[in-house]
Amino acid sequence: MNLERVSVESSESRHQHHPAQEKKSTIFPRSDLEASCPLRSTADIDQILARLSDQGLSAKEHVEAYLHDMYRRNCRPNTIRTNSCSIMLFFVFVKQLGKIQLETLTREDIGAFVEHEQDRGLAPTSVHSRLRAVYAFLNFLIQDDVLHPDLLKRKLRIKLPDSLPRAIDPEDIKQLLAVLKVPRDRALILTLLRTGMRIGELLNTRVQDLNLKEHCIEIFEAQKNRVGRVVYLSKDAQAALKKWLKLKDSQTNYLFYGHRGRPLCYEAARAVFKRILDKTQLSHKPYSLHCLRHTFASEMLNGGMSLQSLQELLGHSDIEMTRRYARLTDNTRREEYYKAMQIIERGEINGHYRLDH
Repeated sequence: MNLERVSVESSESRHQHHPAQEKKSTIFPRSDLEASCPLRSTADIDQILARLSDQGLSAKEHVEAYLHDMYRRNCRPNTIRTNSCSIMLFFVFVKQLGKIQLETLTREDIGAFVEHEQDRGLAPTSVHSRLRAVYAFLNFLIQDDVLHPDLLKRKLRIKLPDSLPRAIDPEDIKQLLAVLKVPRDRALILTLLRTGMRIGELLNTRVQDLNLKEHCIEIFEAQKNRVGRVVYLSKDAQAALKKWLKLKDSQTNYLFYGHRGRPLCYEAARAVFKRILDKTQLSHKPYSLHCLRHTFASEMLNGGMSLQSLQELLGHSDIEMTRRYARLTDNTRREEYYKAMQIIERGEINGHYRLDH
Protein backbone atom coordinates (compact mmCIF):
# COMPACT_ATOMS: atom_id res chain seq x y z
CA MET A 1 0.00 0.00 0.00
CA ASN A 2 1.56 3.27 -1.14
CA LEU A 3 1.36 6.15 1.31
CA GLU A 4 3.15 8.63 -0.92
CA ARG A 5 0.12 10.83 -1.39
CA VAL A 6 -1.01 10.97 2.22
CA SER A 7 -1.23 14.63 3.21
CA VAL A 8 1.04 15.78 6.02
CA GLU A 9 0.55 18.54 8.57
CA SER A 10 2.60 21.65 8.01
CA SER A 11 5.99 21.81 9.69
CA GLU A 12 4.76 24.76 11.75
CA SER A 13 1.89 22.76 13.26
CA ARG A 14 4.13 19.74 13.79
CA HIS A 15 6.54 21.66 16.00
CA GLN A 16 3.86 23.23 18.15
CA HIS A 17 3.57 21.39 21.46
CA HIS A 18 0.55 21.70 23.73
CA PRO A 19 0.89 19.06 26.43
CA ALA A 20 -2.03 20.33 28.46
CA GLN A 21 -4.57 20.51 25.65
CA GLU A 22 -5.46 17.99 22.99
CA LYS A 23 -5.21 19.23 19.42
CA LYS A 24 -8.37 18.83 17.42
CA SER A 25 -8.13 16.72 14.29
CA THR A 26 -9.15 18.43 11.05
CA ILE A 27 -9.34 15.19 9.12
CA PHE A 28 -13.03 14.90 9.88
CA PRO A 29 -14.52 18.32 10.71
CA ARG A 30 -17.23 18.25 13.33
CA SER A 31 -19.90 19.27 10.85
CA ASP A 32 -18.97 16.37 8.59
CA LEU A 33 -19.21 13.92 11.45
CA GLU A 34 -22.68 15.14 12.33
CA ALA A 35 -23.76 15.15 8.69
CA SER A 36 -22.85 11.49 8.33
CA CYS A 37 -24.64 10.44 11.52
CA PRO A 38 -26.17 7.97 11.67
CA LEU A 39 -24.77 5.53 9.11
CA ARG A 40 -27.75 3.93 7.44
CA SER A 41 -26.15 2.31 4.40
CA THR A 42 -22.88 1.66 2.62
CA ALA A 43 -23.40 5.00 0.88
CA ASP A 44 -22.49 6.68 4.15
CA ILE A 45 -19.22 4.73 4.20
CA ASP A 46 -18.56 6.00 0.69
CA GLN A 47 -18.83 9.53 2.08
CA ILE A 48 -16.16 8.71 4.65
CA LEU A 49 -13.94 7.26 1.93
CA ALA A 50 -14.42 10.40 -0.13
CA ARG A 51 -13.06 12.42 2.77
CA LEU A 52 -10.12 10.05 2.98
CA SER A 53 -9.47 10.61 -0.73
CA ASP A 54 -9.56 14.36 -0.14
CA GLN A 55 -6.60 13.83 2.19
CA GLY A 56 -4.61 12.33 -0.69
CA LEU A 57 -4.75 8.64 0.20
CA SER A 58 -3.96 6.92 -3.08
CA ALA A 59 -4.45 3.24 -2.19
CA LYS A 60 -7.67 3.35 -0.21
CA GLU A 61 -8.87 -0.13 -1.19
CA HIS A 62 -7.72 -1.67 2.08
CA VAL A 63 -9.47 0.97 4.14
CA GLU A 64 -12.60 0.56 2.05
CA ALA A 65 -12.58 -3.21 2.53
CA TYR A 66 -12.10 -2.79 6.28
CA LEU A 67 -14.92 -0.28 6.72
CA HIS A 68 -17.32 -2.43 4.71
CA ASP A 69 -16.29 -5.40 6.84
CA MET A 70 -17.15 -3.40 9.96
CA TYR A 71 -20.50 -2.47 8.44
CA ARG A 72 -21.30 -6.11 7.64
CA ARG A 73 -20.43 -7.07 11.22
CA ASN A 74 -23.02 -4.51 12.38
CA CYS A 75 -20.51 -2.28 14.14
CA ARG A 76 -21.96 0.91 15.54
CA PRO A 77 -21.88 3.98 13.23
CA ASN A 78 -19.80 5.93 15.71
CA THR A 79 -17.28 3.05 15.88
CA ILE A 80 -16.88 3.11 12.11
CA ARG A 81 -16.36 6.88 12.09
CA THR A 82 -13.89 7.02 14.97
CA ASN A 83 -11.91 4.03 13.67
CA SER A 84 -11.59 5.59 10.23
CA CYS A 85 -10.38 8.84 11.81
CA SER A 86 -7.77 6.99 13.92
CA ILE A 87 -6.54 5.08 10.87
CA MET A 88 -6.14 8.30 8.90
CA LEU A 89 -4.21 9.94 11.75
CA PHE A 90 -1.91 6.93 11.79
CA PHE A 91 -1.34 7.23 8.03
CA VAL A 92 -0.46 10.90 8.35
CA PHE A 93 2.04 10.12 11.10
CA VAL A 94 3.84 7.28 9.34
CA LYS A 95 4.14 9.47 6.24
CA GLN A 96 6.03 11.92 8.41
CA LEU A 97 8.38 9.06 9.29
CA GLY A 98 9.10 8.63 5.59
CA LYS A 99 7.25 5.34 5.28
CA ILE A 100 6.00 5.03 1.71
CA GLN A 101 4.95 1.39 1.69
CA LEU A 102 2.58 0.05 4.33
CA GLU A 103 4.45 -3.25 4.22
CA THR A 104 7.50 -1.53 5.75
CA LEU A 105 5.71 -0.71 9.00
CA THR A 106 7.34 -1.98 12.19
CA ARG A 107 6.34 -2.32 15.80
CA GLU A 108 8.56 0.67 16.55
CA ASP A 109 6.46 2.81 14.17
CA ILE A 110 3.33 1.92 16.14
CA GLY A 111 5.12 2.80 19.37
CA ALA A 112 6.23 6.12 17.91
CA PHE A 113 2.62 6.88 16.95
CA VAL A 114 1.54 6.22 20.54
CA GLU A 115 4.24 8.56 21.88
CA HIS A 116 3.21 11.20 19.33
CA GLU A 117 -0.41 11.09 20.51
CA GLN A 118 0.70 11.24 24.14
CA ASP A 119 2.93 14.25 23.42
CA ARG A 120 -0.09 16.01 21.91
CA GLY A 121 -1.73 15.86 25.31
CA LEU A 122 -4.31 13.16 24.65
CA ALA A 123 -5.74 11.38 27.67
CA PRO A 124 -4.59 7.77 28.13
CA THR A 125 -8.09 6.50 27.31
CA SER A 126 -8.05 8.41 24.00
CA VAL A 127 -4.62 7.07 23.07
CA HIS A 128 -5.78 3.57 24.03
CA SER A 129 -8.84 3.89 21.78
CA ARG A 130 -6.78 5.05 18.81
CA LEU A 131 -4.25 2.29 19.32
CA ARG A 132 -7.03 -0.30 19.42
CA ALA A 133 -8.46 1.06 16.16
CA VAL A 134 -5.05 0.88 14.46
CA TYR A 135 -4.43 -2.64 15.75
CA ALA A 136 -7.84 -3.79 14.53
CA PHE A 137 -7.12 -2.43 11.04
CA LEU A 138 -3.64 -3.94 10.90
CA ASN A 139 -5.01 -7.28 12.08
CA PHE A 140 -7.54 -7.13 9.24
CA LEU A 141 -4.69 -6.63 6.76
CA ILE A 142 -2.81 -9.56 8.31
CA GLN A 143 -5.86 -11.78 7.86
CA ASP A 144 -5.89 -10.72 4.20
CA ASP A 145 -2.16 -11.57 3.88
CA VAL A 146 -1.28 -7.95 3.19
CA LEU A 147 0.97 -7.63 6.26
CA HIS A 148 3.16 -10.12 8.12
CA PRO A 149 1.78 -11.47 11.43
CA ASP A 150 5.00 -10.56 13.24
CA LEU A 151 3.90 -6.92 13.17
CA LEU A 152 1.38 -7.59 15.95
CA LYS A 153 3.57 -9.78 18.14
CA ARG A 154 4.02 -8.35 21.64
CA LYS A 155 1.35 -5.68 21.33
CA LEU A 156 1.76 -2.44 23.23
CA ARG A 157 -0.38 -2.22 26.36
CA ILE A 158 -1.34 1.17 27.69
CA LYS A 159 -1.95 1.23 31.43
CA LEU A 160 -5.19 3.08 32.03
CA PRO A 161 -5.89 4.95 35.27
CA ASP A 162 -8.49 3.36 37.54
CA SER A 163 -9.94 6.64 38.70
CA LEU A 164 -13.05 7.15 40.76
CA PRO A 165 -16.23 8.26 39.00
CA ARG A 166 -16.87 11.98 39.47
CA ALA A 167 -20.26 12.57 41.07
CA ILE A 168 -21.75 16.03 41.56
CA ASP A 169 -21.81 17.31 45.14
CA PRO A 170 -25.33 17.19 46.68
CA GLU A 171 -25.29 20.92 47.42
CA ASP A 172 -24.31 21.64 43.82
CA ILE A 173 -27.18 19.44 42.61
CA LYS A 174 -29.60 21.58 44.63
CA GLN A 175 -28.22 24.71 42.98
CA LEU A 176 -28.50 23.20 39.50
CA LEU A 177 -32.10 22.14 40.00
CA ALA A 178 -33.02 25.52 41.46
CA VAL A 179 -32.16 27.39 38.25
CA LEU A 180 -33.73 24.90 35.83
CA LYS A 181 -36.68 26.95 34.59
CA VAL A 182 -36.83 26.17 30.85
CA PRO A 183 -39.18 23.15 30.50
CA ARG A 184 -37.08 21.31 27.90
CA ASP A 185 -33.83 21.83 29.78
CA ARG A 186 -35.36 20.80 33.10
CA ALA A 187 -36.80 17.63 31.55
CA LEU A 188 -33.46 16.80 29.91
CA ILE A 189 -31.30 17.26 33.02
CA LEU A 190 -33.74 15.62 35.44
CA THR A 191 -34.18 12.59 33.20
CA LEU A 192 -30.43 12.07 33.06
CA LEU A 193 -30.07 12.58 36.80
CA ARG A 194 -32.95 10.29 37.83
CA THR A 195 -32.48 7.45 35.33
CA GLY A 196 -28.69 7.17 34.91
CA MET A 197 -29.11 7.04 31.14
CA ARG A 198 -26.16 7.80 28.91
CA ILE A 199 -26.61 11.11 27.12
CA GLY A 200 -26.55 9.38 23.72
CA GLU A 201 -29.31 7.02 24.81
CA LEU A 202 -31.56 9.86 25.91
CA LEU A 203 -30.95 11.92 22.79
CA ASN A 204 -32.01 8.93 20.67
CA THR A 205 -35.12 8.28 22.76
CA ARG A 206 -38.40 8.55 20.87
CA VAL A 207 -41.69 9.66 22.36
CA GLN A 208 -43.10 6.13 22.07
CA ASP A 209 -40.21 4.82 24.21
CA LEU A 210 -41.52 6.89 27.13
CA ASN A 211 -44.17 5.17 29.25
CA LEU A 212 -45.46 7.63 31.80
CA LYS A 213 -48.18 5.23 32.91
CA GLU A 214 -45.55 2.71 34.02
CA HIS A 215 -43.08 5.48 35.00
CA CYS A 216 -40.30 4.19 32.78
CA ILE A 217 -38.32 4.59 29.56
CA GLU A 218 -37.60 1.59 27.37
CA ILE A 219 -34.10 1.58 25.88
CA PHE A 220 -34.37 -0.95 23.08
CA GLU A 221 -30.65 -0.84 22.28
CA ALA A 222 -28.07 0.43 24.73
CA GLN A 223 -25.50 2.84 23.39
CA LYS A 224 -22.43 0.75 24.25
CA ASN A 225 -23.27 -2.94 24.58
CA ARG A 226 -26.42 -2.85 22.40
CA VAL A 227 -28.44 -4.66 25.09
CA GLY A 228 -31.91 -3.31 25.80
CA ARG A 229 -33.09 -2.35 29.29
CA VAL A 230 -35.74 -0.41 31.17
CA VAL A 231 -35.02 2.60 33.38
CA TYR A 232 -37.44 4.19 35.82
CA LEU A 233 -38.59 7.76 36.39
CA SER A 234 -38.84 9.62 39.66
CA LYS A 235 -41.80 11.88 40.41
CA ASP A 236 -39.92 15.10 39.67
CA ALA A 237 -38.63 13.69 36.36
CA GLN A 238 -42.15 12.61 35.41
CA ALA A 239 -43.52 16.07 36.18
CA ALA A 240 -40.80 17.73 34.10
CA LEU A 241 -41.42 15.39 31.16
CA LYS A 242 -45.19 15.89 31.28
CA LYS A 243 -44.72 19.66 31.14
CA TRP A 244 -42.27 19.35 28.24
CA LEU A 245 -44.58 17.02 26.29
CA LYS A 246 -47.32 19.65 26.39
CA LEU A 247 -44.99 22.21 24.81
CA LYS A 248 -42.95 20.17 22.33
CA ASP A 249 -43.79 19.82 18.65
CA SER A 250 -46.19 16.89 18.45
CA GLN A 251 -45.05 16.12 14.91
CA THR A 252 -41.51 15.17 15.96
CA ASN A 253 -40.76 11.58 16.94
CA TYR A 254 -37.81 12.31 19.20
CA LEU A 255 -38.29 13.26 22.83
CA PHE A 256 -35.58 15.92 22.57
CA TYR A 257 -35.04 17.32 19.10
CA GLY A 258 -33.14 19.94 17.21
CA HIS A 259 -33.19 21.27 13.68
CA ARG A 260 -35.90 19.80 11.44
CA GLY A 261 -37.00 17.36 14.10
CA ARG A 262 -33.70 15.51 14.19
CA PRO A 263 -32.37 14.22 17.52
CA LEU A 264 -30.85 16.95 19.64
CA CYS A 265 -27.09 16.74 19.10
CA TYR A 266 -24.62 16.25 21.92
CA GLU A 267 -23.10 19.71 21.43
CA ALA A 268 -26.49 21.34 21.99
CA ALA A 269 -27.11 19.27 25.14
CA ARG A 270 -23.65 20.13 26.44
CA ALA A 271 -24.33 23.83 25.78
CA VAL A 272 -27.48 23.56 27.90
CA PHE A 273 -25.50 22.07 30.77
CA LYS A 274 -22.77 24.69 30.43
CA ARG A 275 -25.33 27.50 30.65
CA ILE A 276 -26.67 25.98 33.87
CA LEU A 277 -23.17 25.70 35.34
CA ASP A 278 -22.48 29.33 34.43
CA LYS A 279 -25.75 30.47 35.99
CA THR A 280 -24.94 28.68 39.27
CA GLN A 281 -21.29 29.81 39.17
CA LEU A 282 -20.14 26.17 39.11
CA SER A 283 -18.36 26.32 35.76
CA HIS A 284 -14.98 26.20 37.53
CA LYS A 285 -15.74 22.64 38.64
CA PRO A 286 -14.98 19.75 36.26
CA TYR A 287 -18.61 18.69 35.85
CA SER A 288 -19.94 17.20 32.63
CA LEU A 289 -23.21 15.70 31.47
CA HIS A 290 -21.82 12.24 32.20
CA CYS A 291 -21.37 13.28 35.83
CA LEU A 292 -25.17 13.15 36.12
CA ARG A 293 -24.97 9.41 35.46
CA HIS A 294 -22.23 9.05 38.09
CA THR A 295 -24.35 11.02 40.53
CA PHE A 296 -27.36 8.78 39.92
CA ALA A 297 -25.29 5.65 40.59
CA SER A 298 -23.73 7.07 43.75
CA GLU A 299 -27.08 8.16 45.15
CA MET A 300 -28.70 4.80 44.39
CA LEU A 301 -25.98 2.93 46.29
CA ASN A 302 -26.19 5.37 49.19
CA GLY A 303 -29.93 4.74 49.21
CA GLY A 304 -29.38 1.01 49.68
CA MET A 305 -29.70 -0.36 46.13
CA SER A 306 -27.76 -3.56 45.45
CA LEU A 307 -24.88 -3.64 42.98
CA GLN A 308 -26.74 -6.18 40.83
CA SER A 309 -29.81 -3.97 40.47
CA LEU A 310 -27.68 -0.90 39.75
CA GLN A 311 -25.74 -2.85 37.14
CA GLU A 312 -28.96 -3.57 35.25
CA LEU A 313 -30.18 0.02 35.47
CA LEU A 314 -26.87 1.38 34.19
CA GLY A 315 -26.61 -1.24 31.46
CA HIS A 316 -23.15 -2.45 32.49
CA SER A 317 -22.15 -5.77 30.94
CA ASP A 318 -19.50 -6.27 33.63
CA ILE A 319 -20.35 -5.76 37.30
CA GLU A 320 -16.78 -4.60 37.91
CA MET A 321 -17.73 -1.38 36.14
CA THR A 322 -20.57 -0.93 38.63
CA ARG A 323 -18.33 -1.83 41.55
CA ARG A 324 -16.34 1.38 41.01
CA TYR A 325 -19.21 3.29 42.58
CA ALA A 326 -19.01 1.13 45.69
CA ARG A 327 -15.50 2.48 46.22
CA LEU A 328 -16.99 5.97 46.11
CA THR A 329 -20.06 5.43 48.29
CA ASP A 330 -19.33 2.58 50.71
CA ASN A 331 -21.09 3.82 53.86
CA THR A 332 -20.18 0.63 55.74
CA ARG A 333 -16.49 1.30 55.18
CA ARG A 334 -16.97 4.90 56.33
CA GLU A 335 -18.73 3.82 59.51
CA GLU A 336 -16.05 1.23 60.32
CA TYR A 337 -13.32 3.83 59.79
CA TYR A 338 -14.83 6.35 62.22
CA LYS A 339 -15.64 3.64 64.76
CA ALA A 340 -12.01 2.51 64.76
CA MET A 341 -10.73 6.12 64.77
CA GLN A 342 -12.77 6.95 67.88
CA ILE A 343 -11.03 4.11 69.73
CA ILE A 344 -7.64 5.36 68.53
CA GLU A 345 -8.35 8.97 69.54
CA ARG A 346 -9.47 7.88 73.03
CA GLY A 347 -6.17 6.06 73.43
CA GLU A 348 -7.83 2.72 73.99
CA ILE A 349 -5.52 0.72 71.74
CA ASN A 350 -4.07 -2.19 73.73
CA GLY A 351 -0.81 -4.03 73.08
CA HIS A 352 2.43 -2.93 71.48
CA TYR A 353 3.51 -2.68 67.88
CA ARG A 354 6.30 -5.09 67.00
CA LEU A 355 8.58 -5.08 64.01
CA ASP A 356 9.31 -8.62 62.91
CA HIS A 357 12.64 -9.17 61.20
